[in-house]
Amino acid sequence: MGTETDWVCRVDEPHGSRNWRPYGGHSERWRGTVATDDPKEDAEYVVTDLVTEWGMRGTGEQHVRVIVWEGEEGVGPEDAAFTVEIQPEIDGECPPTAD
Repeated sequence: MGTETDWVCRVDEPHGSRNWRPYGGHSERWRGTVATDDPKEDAEYVVTDLVTEWGMRGTGEQHVRVIVWEGEEGVGPEDAAFTVEIQPEIDGECPPTAD
């Protein structure tokens, strides 16, 4: 009994006031399939792993949207298993916390 799951992800960048396009043009580097065999490695895990890799490579400061589907690439966030928009920190300060 196989427990492998294919997660298909695509990284988009803002384009215009309310639209998105594939990050870096149509680069295949920013879309692909990740196979996992641990049930704990879900769609959110795939995004966390990707962002961690960006941080290690020094490419983590970009405004992107990461969309992850189970099995095959869908149309957009509306049919995704997980979607997250990542924005770089603008002013370098964290907001104050409530006491």
